Amino acid sequence: MPAPRKYPDELRERAVREVRTTGRPVAHVARDLGIHKEALRGWVRQAEADAGERDDRLTTAELEELKQLRKENAELRRANEILKAASVFFAQEIDRPRTRPSR
Repeated sequence: MPAPRKYPDELRERAVREVRTTGRPVAHVARDLGIHKEALRGWVRQAEADAGERDDRLTTAELEELKQLRKENAELRRANEILKAASVFFAQEIDRPRTRPSR
């Protein structure tokens, strides 16, 4: 479960909207709203990436997809390791000579 966010989504949206619509400096808006200026700067950059205005960052959708793909990749690697171990185990079983039960 992810850690709770320090700032509510409504505050984030309002702060980003204010920076983008008014053209006021990030530091001034952050100070007025009681937000750390670097947090607000990151939100603004992410909003710009989501709007297609930046090419140096992944969009929120791309970040979510990347996160999901990394999780899936880790699960597949674990499954692969289990299958490799099982194939070694069964190969040893096949190669083991069978003994007949004594009567």
